[in-house]
Amino acid sequence: MQHGQATQPSKDTKNNPVLRLRGRVLTAVSVVLAVASLVGVSWVTIVHPRTDDAEILANFIGIAPVVAGPIQRLNVADNQHVKQGELLFEIDDRPYKYALDRAISDQAALEGQIVDESRRIQAELHTVAASGAATNSALANVNRAQSVIREAEADLKHSQATLDRVKAEWSYADDNLHRLEPLLVKEFVTVDQVDQARSLARAREQAVHEAESQLALSQAHLNSELAAYAQAQAAEEQSTAEFHRSQSSVLSLDPYVAQRQGRVAAINDAQYNYEHCKVFAPFDGRVTNLLISEGAYVHTGQEIFALIDTRTWWVIANFRETQLKHVQPGMYADVYVMSAPDLRLTGVVESVGYGVNPDPSLIGRFSPGLPDVQRTLSWVHLASRYPARIRIQSPPSDLLRLSQSVVVVVRGYKRAALR
Repeated sequence: MQHGQATQPSKDTKNNPVLRLRGRVLTAVSVVLAVASLVGVSWVTIVHPRTDDAEILANFIGIAPVVAGPIQRLNVADNQHVKQGELLFEIDDRPYKYALDRAISDQAALEGQIVDESRRIQAELHTVAASGAATNSALANVNRAQSVIREAEADLKHSQATLDRVKAEWSYADDNLHRLEPLLVKEFVTVDQVDQARSLARAREQAVHEAESQLALSQAHLNSELAAYAQAQAAEEQSTAEFHRSQSSVLSLDPYVAQRQGRVAAINDAQYNYEHCKVFAPFDGRVTNLLISEGAYVHTGQEIFALIDTRTWWVIANFRETQLKHVQPGMYADVYVMSAPDLRLTGVVESVGYGVNPDPSLIGRFSPGLPDVQRTLSWVHLASRYPARIRIQSPPSDLLRLSQSVVVVVRGYKRAALR
């Protein structure tokens, strides 16, 4: 009985109003603090979205040779970090060096042909010039022969006119003689008059013979000049034909000059292949998935290993659609890598995705014809998640790896203080 009485509150404590008030106050304070804590956590979660559905990514490329051949030297190992411009591997360059030398030799041979053809063309141009001069001389001879022919024709006309005149004078003198001779018997004229008339008639006859000879001589001279003109004309035609033939025989440098661009392109192509026998790192990165060794024959475009670009790292973090208004480009974010959870990295939101694949369980599938709409309803509607791209500032050199799991907390436009 005494033990049972000790466990029950005393009547003084139970009836004490101060103690009852204190208990109520403590209860109310506890409730208020709990509600405030819940509101604070909810506010922080909304204003500073947090997600662990995130991975670290970086650009990477497949290193493949531009030319084919055996690997003569391999300068990297798997997972090795390389600097930009560092030699990765070297392919046997002897076939490409021979091809380059051959292309250069072909170009030099073409230039020699161009020089030789230029000299030959110059000689042919001199021949053409000489043929042109001969043609001009023959044409001048033709013109001169034409002038002489015109003079000979004029002389022939003058001789014909002289012959006609002296014939008329002879005819008159002969007629006069025949009129005087019958009058001498009747002594109407003297012997001296008849003799004068006879002498004049004979002189006029002799003049006719001389005019006929001069006419024949002029005709012969004209015929000679016509023959000379025909010969000069034939020579002019022959010279003109020779001039045209020499002109058509002149070669052109165009076919050889047109080959220059092709020869230069062949040299550039051979030089390009020769220079790509050595493959250098295009940027600072880390070699990965190296599955080849020296002596292996590689083909053009065959990927040998991958090179991760370690200059820039970013995080792809998926946020619920209800959080996107607090995840905007330019906002700062805290990034925690799973392998080093105590190390906080700083990131900046670069962009937020605007599309994901539709959920077929909600809207069905898009297909030709009629839409395929689901007939069942899901009573639990999950919010869609959209990826945000967050670039890490000043990333550690050896900490980050591709596809690492991370936790991201977006802090807003103003960088939050370290907590």
